[in-house]
Amino acid sequence: MNDIRRTILWVIFGFSLVLLWDQWQVYNGRVPTFLPSASQKAHDAAGKPVAPSAGASANGGNSVPTPAAGTEAGVPGQAASAAPVGQQVEIKTDVFTAIIDGQGGTLSRLELPQFLDQTNNHGLIEWFKKLIGQPVPMNEVKPVLLMEDDSPATRYVAQTGLLNTATGGARLPTHLTPMSVKPGPRVLADGQDTLEVSFESQPEGGVKYIKTYVFKRGDYVVQVKHQVVNVSDQPRDVQVYMQFVRHGTVPGTTMFGANTFTGPAFYTEEKKFHKVAFSDIAKGKGEVPPPATDGWVAMVQHYFASAWLLNLPGNEGLRREFRVRDLGNNQFSAAEVVNLPQLAPGATATLNSNLFAGPQEEKKLEALAPGLELVKDYGIFAIISKPLYWLLVKLHNFLGNWGWAIVALVVLLKAAFYWLNAKAYGSMAKMKAINPRIMEMRERLKDKPQEMQQEMMRIYREEKVNPMGGCLPIVIQIPVFIALYWVLLSSVEMRHAPWIGWIHDLSAPDPWFILPVVMTATSLIQTWLNPTPPDPMQARLMWIMPLAFSVMFIFFPAGLVLYWITNNVLSILQQYVINKRLGVIPSKAK
Repeated sequence: MNDIRRTILWVIFGFSLVLLWDQWQVYNGRVPTFLPSASQKAHDAAGKPVAPSAGASANGGNSVPTPAAGTEAGVPGQAASAAPVGQQVEIKTDVFTAIIDGQGGTLSRLELPQFLDQTNNHGLIEWFKKLIGQPVPMNEVKPVLLMEDDSPATRYVAQTGLLNTATGGARLPTHLTPMSVKPGPRVLADGQDTLEVSFESQPEGGVKYIKTYVFKRGDYVVQVKHQVVNVSDQPRDVQVYMQFVRHGTVPGTTMFGANTFTGPAFYTEEKKFHKVAFSDIAKGKGEVPPPATDGWVAMVQHYFASAWLLNLPGNEGLRREFRVRDLGNNQFSAAEVVNLPQLAPGATATLNSNLFAGPQEEKKLEALAPGLELVKDYGIFAIISKPLYWLLVKLHNFLGNWGWAIVALVVLLKAAFYWLNAKAYGSMAKMKAINPRIMEMRERLKDKPQEMQQEMMRIYREEKVNPMGGCLPIVIQIPVFIALYWVLLSSVEMRHAPWIGWIHDLSAPDPWFILPVVMTATSLIQTWLNPTPPDPMQARLMWIMPLAFSVMFIFFPAGLVLYWITNNVLSILQQYVINKRLGVIPSKAK
């Protein structure tokens, strides 16, 4: 019977490792080894996207329907295949390298040169490849590519256009309309603080659309001015839409069951911050805020975000609607639609907006728009994470190094929980002290389970030991340490932040695997200090688990591993001191 149970446990344990490995492959941007994602299942054997079925864009009551020919019932959808592009204009500033497409004046590519993409660290794996004669790719430094329009599988663009509110009205210029670009500089020159690029459409439906991008030095906010000119002899009721179109690929899960959020997010004073999952949009269940006179729409991912903002002078009281839509082929849109006052013949209406596209730096986001800092995903313990992040920033300002700031923060947390931990470790030390008596009693009464249970409870009463005494204080601290985990996981400040020696990027795995090895060693020492479970199978698993989790820590960002190591080392010191004070001498595991 014991052999069968042992086999079942090993099968479950092995399958769990397979699932963890598979999710880490997805998390690191690789193709899953065993479990393909839904987006991959939508491709045929030749690797080409399967065309969405008819009606795939239906999206419930909050959907943006596909407009029929000659109507403007909703925001025009992007075709599954890349549409013909117009003249492409490349813009270069100190913080952006952008391409704006003449078709609709769409921002179709956006690089952030001040943030490097993850690069090959040339660590132990690369050294081993060289040793056995395999080629090692060069360490190519690339900037973060936030937006691109190279293929449907990677599409992420910012689009704007006009809608006709009249039922059956003429079609107005949209993001699919060819626009001519006005001549002017394309590079932000030294000593220049702003750079303007204007696009103008031909009259369509009696309306001409002029869109002007204003880039500023050192600013991740691009001012976008929308000018709508009524060139007809009739009044026009016009709406301006601003939307993001993005592929729906979402990273895999982390060890706590979820990654930072990827997808659309909305904010209004009434609804507050509201995320909409791509999966809900695909099911027609994407819930958006009701129409309001405030708010914004954003597209969120790990470390970076983009948002259309309208909290500018002159926009007070402008009514806006929020919409999401499944475009098919694993592409989704999130839009903000603004009603303009009725345009008299020959009149011009101007709507000023801001397009933020950059890192999730909390203080800067707070200053841009109400609630925008909430795009930084802190998980379920955000109320704890925010003060922890504040303290981490203060420590960094004092120490000048994010790695040492992490160490200092864990030290402060351990100090705050010192007496709670002391109670837990004291209880575990007492359990370890009476463990020989428990083991002897279990062996003596192994054929009398009821009597064994009674005798065990008697020993606990005599020694004044509570078996749960070591668990409750630790459980109380779990939300704090999970919150700190999310702070380190979501903070863009960790990207390419060095610590010491070989650690040049706290957001990337240790290239030489030194921190994961140290992490495994500290976990084994903790197991050695803890009471040995009475059941031999449980005792073996207690030693196997640190080794199993060490595989995951190989792929963890170095900053997170550093956090766990610091926590483990401090726990070991405190536990050892308490064990020694109580006369408990650690014994070797059997």
